[in-house]
Amino acid sequence: MAFSISTVSFPKMPPLLPKLHSPLRSLSVHCSSSSSSSPPSASPAFDLRHYWTSLISTIDSRLDAAVPLRYPYRVHEAMRYSVLSGGSKRAPSVMCIAACDLIAGHDRRDAAFPTACALEMVHAASLVHDDLPCMDAAALRRGRPSNHALFGVDMAILAGDALFPLAYEHVTSATPLDLVSENAVLQVLTEIARTVGSTGMTAGQFLDLEGSCRSEAEVLNVLERKFGEMAECSAVCGGLLGGAGEEEVRKLRRYGRAVGVLYQLVDDILMEEKEGIGSNGRSLGKMRSNASVVNVVGMDRALQIAEDLIGKAKNELQGFEEKYGERVLPLYSFVDYAVDRWFVIEEAIPASAV
Repeated sequence: MAFSISTVSFPKMPPLLPKLHSPLRSLSVHCSSSSSSSPPSASPAFDLRHYWTSLISTIDSRLDAAVPLRYPYRVHEAMRYSVLSGGSKRAPSVMCIAACDLIAGHDRRDAAFPTACALEMVHAASLVHDDLPCMDAAALRRGRPSNHALFGVDMAILAGDALFPLAYEHVTSATPLDLVSENAVLQVLTEIARTVGSTGMTAGQFLDLEGSCRSEAEVLNVLERKFGEMAECSAVCGGLLGGAGEEEVRKLRRYGRAVGVLYQLVDDILMEEKEGIGSNGRSLGKMRSNASVVNVVGMDRALQIAEDLIGKAKNELQGFEEKYGERVLPLYSFVDYAVDRWFVIEEAIPASAV
């Protein structure tokens, strides 16, 4: 089978990555099976904006209920501030839902929402801690004061500490066991724990703090642990909840890791080319990581690595195309969105929501 899917047309702004020659610039997905020699056939348009933003509204509503304002109020205010921050793109949760939809269609989507919300909780907690003065010392996050800048370092630490266990509790208490097995829930919990633990995102932050990355391999190792782990976890958890087999999980794992690194690499490139200013002139509100690929390997090599990651991520999805057809399109769109996100969905989601 071979097909070509074009998304709806969005107003184009001047390309931020003029050297990156890729199908991403036209927001088109061109995928074909190596076993097919027939030319691609046209398929109905896939509306990325509608898919993404419709999920965000549901996820936001469920997060609002999952993180209520209760005693101790100051801690929960700080938790809600970061979890429910306006303009968040909800990339981890949307990827989780998309992976579940891929395997099971919409039949099991309700089973994936609790884990999707949990991923947002651990993601928010990691950002709260990353922004602390002893870590990245970031005064802004998504164009707003970072958690510690508004609530104080003490409350920010407590908010992050509370969000991690709340995520696990939410998975266990809210996942409908009539749709998924207890074993799948245990696998999801294990996956999240590994991701945020001492060999995952924590290791990435440790290596970034050391600031000793001098080679391409070292800097990519930091990006894989600090950013690739979260995307990998999101894709794998969605697949597990959808009933993915072992080989499908392995493909989703490799796909997610490639996309996670690609997202941060594109941020590096954009910061270098735009000197920290978004396409609409607003500050990105985040500091460059010590592990900047552009700083270590130069712009030309960084662009080549981005191209390689795009190809790797899309190659992992080709087998799913054979089996699931157009249900794979949301995951393809994540690869496209990694490069085009600064202006494709800007009208619906502010560019400062990094």
